[in-house]
Formats: sequence, C-alpha cells, structure tokens
Amino acid sequence: MELLPSLLAGLRTVCSAFPDPRKGRRGNIAMADFGLSAFALFFMQSASFLAFQRALEKGHGHSNCQTLFGIEKIPSDNYIRDMLDAADPALLQPCFGRIEQLLAAPPLRRAFGRLGDRTLIAWDGTEYFCSQKLGCPQCLRRKRANGKIESYHTMLAATAVAPGHSKVVPLFPEFIAPQDGAEKQDCERNAVKRWHAKHGERLRPLRPVYLGDDLFACQPIVKMLADSGDDFIFTCKESSHKALYDFIDGAAPERHEEKIRKGKAVETRRYRWIAGVPLRDGKDAALVNWIGFEIFDRNGRIKYSIAWVTSLPVNQHSVAEIAACGRARWKIENETFNVMKNHGYELEHNFGHGETFLAMTLAALNLLAFAWHSALDLVEPKWQAAREAAAKRSSFFAHILTLTTYVVFPSWPTFLEALATFTIPPELLQTQKIE
Repeated sequence: MELLPSLLAGLRTVCSAFPDPRKGRRGNIAMADFGLSAFALFFMQSASFLAFQRALEKGHGHSNCQTLFGIEKIPSDNYIRDMLDAADPALLQPCFGRIEQLLAAPPLRRAFGRLGDRTLIAWDGTEYFCSQKLGCPQCLRRKRANGKIESYHTMLAATAVAPGHSKVVPLFPEFIAPQDGAEKQDCERNAVKRWHAKHGERLRPLRPVYLGDDLFACQPIVKMLADSGDDFIFTCKESSHKALYDFIDGAAPERHEEKIRKGKAVETRRYRWIAGVPLRDGKDAALVNWIGFEIFDRNGRIKYSIAWVTSLPVNQHSVAEIAACGRARWKIENETFNVMKNHGYELEHNFGHGETFLAMTLAALNLLAFAWHSALDLVEPKWQAAREAAAKRSSFFAHILTLTTYVVFPSWPTFLEALATFTIPPELLQTQKIE
C-alpha cells in the first residue's frame, strides 16, 4: 500500500510550512502536527478521534496518531484552532494537486473519462457556516427580514463527476469572501473567474468540460472559457435567457429520439438542438449551441424537462452523451454537498471559526479528506477490501473508530487487513494486553 502513506507525507510537508504564530518561543509541538491532527478527525470521520487517541497514548505510551498519521505530539483541540487560524487554505493546494495527478493517471482517467476521454468538472456554490453571533473578516453578511445580521461562509466547489459513476472527486475550492478593493459583496460568478484563473491552465491535461447551473450561462463566463479554449455545458432557463429563447422561438430544431426500457416501463427521450444561438442581445453576444431534453412516459406525459447551452458540437451521434453529461452536474449537489453535510463529514458543523482563516482552512481539510476517500475507494486494493467487508460506508467508519479506540496499529496495511478480515493480529493482542 503506497498511495495513502505518500499522500500523508505530502500533507505533512504542506502543514510544516504553515505560519507559526508562536514567533520566538515556538513550543514543543511541530506545525505539521497541528495540521495533521485536524485532518485526522475528518479522515477518520470522528470528532472524538483525537480524544480517544490521547487516552490510548496514556495507557500504551503511543497511539494511532503516531503510527498511522505520523503525528509526534497530539495538541489539544483549542491549541489546534489557535495555531491553524493564520494558515491560509491556499497553502493546501499542493495536496489537491496530487489528486489532480491521480485524475490524469489511467485508472481514474478510465473511470471519469467521457466525451472522448475528457474530464467533467462541475461548479457550484454551497454555504457551510452561518451565525448571528460569530464572525470573522472572511465572512459574508446578510440582513434577514427580522432585522438580524447573519455572518456566513460559502465556497465555490469544483468536483470531477461522470454519468453512470457513483464516485466524485472534489478539487480545490474557491472561497467566496470579501475581496480587497471590491465595493460589492463577493459572489459565485466572481469566484469562478478566480478559480479558473488559478487552476484552469494547470488542469488542461484533463481536457475538462465544465458543468454548471443557469447562473454560469452568462456572457462573461462563456467568453472566459472560449478565450481559454475550454468547453462547457450549462443549464439554460427560459426565465433568465429571454433573448436566447426569443431567437429560437419558431425555429425548427434538429431532433433525435430514443426509447429506453426501465424494468417494465418504457420511456421516450427526446432531444432537440439548434447551433449558433446568441446567448444574449447585442452584436458581441457569444454564440452557443442550445439543447432541449425531455423524457416522456408511455402515455406521452412529460416526466422531466431541461435545457442547456454548450460550446461542444452537437449532432445526432453526440447529443445523448452531451445531455447525460449535462445531467451529471447534479452529482455535485447529491454526491458531494449532500454527503459532506449529512453523511459523516459534518461540513456545516462549527469545528472552529477563528478570527482569520480557521473556518476556511478546516473546510478545505474536510474536503481534502473526502477527495482522499474517493481516490482510495477507486485505486487502493487494501482500502477497497476493507470497505467491501463493511458493506455500508457508515459501518466502515464505525469499525475504524472502534478498532482505533482500543488498539494501536503499527501501519495502515496492518490496520486495513484487520478491517477486511475482522481479526486483530495476535501479536498486537499480546503486546497491548487486550482481552
């Protein structure tokens, strides 16, 4: 097993470079230990993991923090919060860069390649903190109808997705926060411009096709992507694109239909498309290809209807796959945000807010844990065997917490073997006096 130790070594290097606010006195705990300790609780899916390891260390002289994560000394929770507050989440980019390399390698390229071996990257914003009491300089603010002011954090997430694939792989996000010199509050459109400026060129080997909701189907975003030679599939609603729909009104689109059997039911999928449609009014309007998609039941009733604009060429042979890729945008909401908020990662939980970067840095570490889990699920045999043995994802992490609470494992391979076989090596039982 090489991947996980390699990823952890990279994270240790990154965390070692975090700014140390202790200045001259430094202390006896390395900066890397603070970052790795925060990451460990997200990776192990337990806010109590560090507390259990401190107790284990008292009884055995060492813990799984040392053997599995390379943490020399376990800091207290408050000490972690204090020390990570000054760490800009952008410092974690190299760790996400390793995930990008994995996406470009054959195993994940085969899993996520669509539209001729291209990688779909879905954009969407999500809120992960809100309070009427806590706040920091990175918070956005809004006034509710009752007159109360809320401080909140949001981010523009970017996630590799693929139709027909249950896994998603998060990339480095762009945090939506007050910008120097900006008069208006930051927003998703501004955030996606910054994200693309920072990461677009580096991701070019993936030949990305960007997916997004109707918010991104606008002249500035489309022009940005066209100028850089990138492609997109964006949802396009009639309510927000009057000029475009006026243009296609009465036009004769090209059509394609196919019948799909689902169990005993048969549904008809109808595709319509028009090429070279102006996205808005004006001579400088970007030209896009419009696709309308509808699903009908056997009685001819519409079950589902949506439309997109895309830069990809559309024809009878490509339209169904483009539509399937456009529909995959929902995976950033269902398989990313829903999982992170409701299935173990507790993204919206206030693990610590701080006065500078803490809330953002903890969110980035949480997202990184999710990205590592996805990569390990796809390419690491020992991890896959342990996951399959537990059947359910929730059971897998429950087993992780139970075993690491009572047993110190010398390495990840030994630990994963125990998870996969439901047995603890006899030598560990003897040396650690476990009955």
